[in-house]
Amino acid sequence: MIGTSIVALVGNPRAQSRTHRVALQAAQAIAARIGQPVAAETVDLSAVAPYLLVATPSAAVELTLELVSGADVLVVASPTYKGTYTGLLKAFLDRLPAGALASTVALPLMVMGDAKHALAVEVHLRPLLVELGAHVPTPGAVLLESQLPEAEELLDAWADRVAPQVAGALTSAIDIAR
Repeated sequence: MIGTSIVALVGNPRAQSRTHRVALQAAQAIAARIGQPVAAETVDLSAVAPYLLVATPSAAVELTLELVSGADVLVVASPTYKGTYTGLLKAFLDRLPAGALASTVALPLMVMGDAKHALAVEVHLRPLLVELGAHVPTPGAVLLESQLPEAEELLDAWADRVAPQVAGALTSAIDIAR
């Protein structure tokens, strides 16, 4: 899958957060397994947060929207706030038009403090991505804060499991585009 664009979208309002680190690790793990030689790009929404709710979006927001909607693979990461993804992530994704992720394979990922919120990735984040047209071929990934010291190892195992579905979804998207 050489030439596949991979973007990690981070919905944490804190810059350079643990979620940011985990999202980048997940994107790099997937990239390595689908033969993508270039490191993934990262969109940290904390950088554009002040401009998301203004009537006329800034150039930075527009560029971020283009980068996200143009991704072949999009790792969408959020910490769990009040049992779901952050309002920052929702405000950003609400700026995308219907079907904006139709040619995108999306991989939802959530970082949470308590396992009782583990279904949030499937019940809340996956449907949002599907609503935007994304193909979500795998179950979402969940990391507990207590697992963060071993995140690289856990994400490598996750990437080993999901990379075949990601590669298959990318191949299907290429076939459909032709």
